[in-house]
Amino acid sequence: MPVPSKVSWERGGSFFRQKGMDVSEVDDFLRAVVPEKRQQEAITLDAFFRDVTGFEPRLWSGNMLGYGYYDYRYASGREGRWFATGFAPRKAKLSIYIMPGYADFGSILAQLGKHTKGKSCLYLNKLEDADMDILAELVRAGLADLSKRWPVKGT
Repeated sequence: MPVPSKVSWERGGSFFRQKGMDVSEVDDFLRAVVPEKRQQEAITLDAFFRDVTGFEPRLWSGNMLGYGYYDYRYASGREGRWFATGFAPRKAKLSIYIMPGYADFGSILAQLGKHTKGKSCLYLNKLEDADMDILAELVRAGLADLSKRWPVKGT
């Protein structure tokens, strides 16, 4: 299915919306990443996520590249749209996002390599610290887990 050249998702408030963009803006974003080593890691991760997920990237608020998305609605009535998985090439560390979190993936994380984690964010000081085959397993497991709660759609 062709990817639309422009998108604009407005549900859920300003933080939880995708930027309207041309697909070429992803390339511009990746070219702007500094330092150069982090830029090369970001380019590698982009190719990795495209391959593992089968989804095209979209730039989200907060300078995060997301692959796939899901619409959610909580019992409170709050609803929105967010990316299913992705990354942000931060200056200090690479942030890898697995939605809705890493709680049930301890056995996979134990094999990943050097990392730290938050609730839904995995931090790598450098990409070479991670076993990419294990990272692929983790991304797939995260997408499968998310799909049990909310349908994941392609970008």
